[in-house]
Amino acid sequence: METLDAEFIKKQFLKIYYLCKNINMFPLKKYLSIVVFLFLLSCQNEIDEQDNNTAQGTVTKLSPLTSYLQRVAMVQTVQDNVIDGSTYCTIKLPYTVTVNNAQIAVNTTADYQKVADNINASTDDDDIVKIDFPVTMVYYNYIEKVIPNEADFDSLIDYWNQYPDLLSKINGLNINYPITINIYNSANQVASSQSIISDQAFFNFIKNLNESQYISLRYPISVVNYNNQTKSITNNLEFENAIKYAIDYCPENNIVTLDFTATITNGSWDIPYFFDDTEKTASYSGYSFVFKSDKSVVATKGAVSETGQWASQVQNGVTELQLNFSSELLSKLNKNWKLFEFNNSQIRLRDVTDSTNYLYFEKK
Repeated sequence: METLDAEFIKKQFLKIYYLCKNINMFPLKKYLSIVVFLFLLSCQNEIDEQDNNTAQGTVTKLSPLTSYLQRVAMVQTVQDNVIDGSTYCTIKLPYTVTVNNAQIAVNTTADYQKVADNINASTDDDDIVKIDFPVTMVYYNYIEKVIPNEADFDSLIDYWNQYPDLLSKINGLNINYPITINIYNSANQVASSQSIISDQAFFNFIKNLNESQYISLRYPISVVNYNNQTKSITNNLEFENAIKYAIDYCPENNIVTLDFTATITNGSWDIPYFFDDTEKTASYSGYSFVFKSDKSVVATKGAVSETGQWASQVQNGVTELQLNFSSELLSKLNKNWKLFEFNNSQIRLRDVTDSTNYLYFEKK
């Protein structure tokens, strides 16, 4: 039998643990030897399935899907942008604003439209929105802060405007709770499960994960997309694809329109994350990549540089990036990458040809 890496063993142990637990075969501790025996018998067959682990398998805090799910669970902050002008915080209801000398009580999210209607009613007024302070601001991460006056409010908005390229909430995808998450802690070899009942609970659950914990979502999970359609998600890849759909098509996720070619050819990039069957980010530490308009790309580490080629095209509405390097290490990047999302400082790509692999670029 082939040698199995530690992560694969952990995943298989967790799988067998929950199999035994769910069918109530026997107490785990008493029959641990039997479980291990069953595990060893299953290893040979499971080796051929390792590439499909992202479909229904375990993920960690550092896995791409985990970060996407946390962004789905963030506070919804764009609905009141007409009032506060920030996609990273929102004003806690209820409160009052004055627009063009008209006082408007904002008691529910439906009242945002009243503010917008007043602003759009005439082109001859100043359309100044004045907030009646104090108000409580809720940040994207559920932290709340009381803002006593306009000066403090302006300072807060100026602060958030310094970070225009933060990866913000993914709108247009709502999870129907409760959901159940299976957890395996490799540090103490304890397996457990937890019920999640809200976005805030899900956000904080992911925030508090540590690197020794492996989690597995218990499917099916019901979600509602931005068209108010309910869909049953049955595995990790389906969940990731639903998130991709929301990023691409929900208008609240596309406030700023950027050109991919102009973005990637602007400045120097490094690789903060590379997953090709296993995580291999460390192999590319210290490299910088400069994409040029003549379709060459220069990878530099220290005094050594290698020039490759890049190409980009749109197929079936999806932007693709092809890389072509000749050295053994850099040629591992030679895939037909599909663009997942990007902004001025981050580019996230994936490939789902056989297994799900990821390549991230980040502005240096």
